Amino acid sequence: MREVRARVVRLLAADDPETGRLVRLLMTLVLAWSLATTSQAPALVWTALAVSMGCWLAFVLLDRRAPRTAAALLAGGSALAASVSGSEQAAATVFLFAALLLFAAHVTPTMTAIVAVTVFDLALTAASMIWWDRPREAIVVRGAVILCTVLFALHRRHYRRAQQDRARAMALDERARIARELHDVLAHSLGALGVQLEVAEALLTERGDVDGAVIRIRRSRALAREGLIEARSAVAALREDIPPLPDALGLLVAEHRRDHDVPAELRTTGARRPISPAAEVCLLRTAREALTNAAKHASNQPVTVELGYGDGVVRLVVRNPYLEGVPISYGHGLQGMAERLALAGGTLRAGPEEDMWEVRAEVPE
Repeated sequence: MREVRARVVRLLAADDPETGRLVRLLMTLVLAWSLATTSQAPALVWTALAVSMGCWLAFVLLDRRAPRTAAALLAGGSALAASVSGSEQAAATVFLFAALLLFAAHVTPTMTAIVAVTVFDLALTAASMIWWDRPREAIVVRGAVILCTVLFALHRRHYRRAQQDRARAMALDERARIARELHDVLAHSLGALGVQLEVAEALLTERGDVDGAVIRIRRSRALAREGLIEARSAVAALREDIPPLPDALGLLVAEHRRDHDVPAELRTTGARRPISPAAEVCLLRTAREALTNAAKHASNQPVTVELGYGDGVVRLVVRNPYLEGVPISYGHGLQGMAERLALAGGTLRAGPEEDMWEVRAEVPE
């Protein structure tokens, strides 16, 4: 019993609160009760509402499998209800508003179709009320209420479409982010692996240097192993939530201090506050690349990492002593970081500043 209850709760929580299964079930019960109370109504009215009820039930059954057909059934059901809405039976009004509301809120019909169905229902409603000798004031009020209902439904339709577009854009951004992560991790390893294998092939086929080829093949095997480890690390990082940027940078600096046995310090200025995930990932990757370059080109030298929160911008600065004779090169890693920051609206600058080598990244919040 608990499992059934839990499944029902999960189903309702994932359902659309306006047009989902629960709403349609309740509306079906209301329409069925309304139809049952019109058993003494004229045959024309009861027949029109019975057919409208059939359209509603067919819509509920076909909506997920054939949405266009289901929407057409809604339009037909609303027209049938509008044709008898001038009678004394309140059920006709209930059928009209239920069918027209869901038709206008449905994402399948075009705006032209919604406008056409609304105008047609308004005309049928006015004609029906004139046929049953309803006051003109009642006709105007009924028409105004129908228009307000359709406008409300259109607003909710636009909101749901915007949510779907936003979710689709977020999914595409996430796919692009994963692609960049895997590219950053694997491009270097696989590129170096290809070069080593080409050299090994040339040594065997052109020079017959078996010993040299064996050395290159062993190096290729090591590169493949390193690339596999990096790929697994990247996948594990993608599955985990990134901690807040200052905490992640603190862990990165502590790891650099421990692994290379050099002084490394993190300084934070400004009011610490949450920033966008894209900005956090960009700055964290930039810091990792800068620390890696510092370990390669300025080993045994202290490193300072500064994180500053400014007005609408977050700034990361990594500094280490600039050693004379070391060639100035941005490298493929920093170029990749610059491209990543540019996608997030940020900038990257790397180069000597007095006697320090400085990597400065800025990204909007």
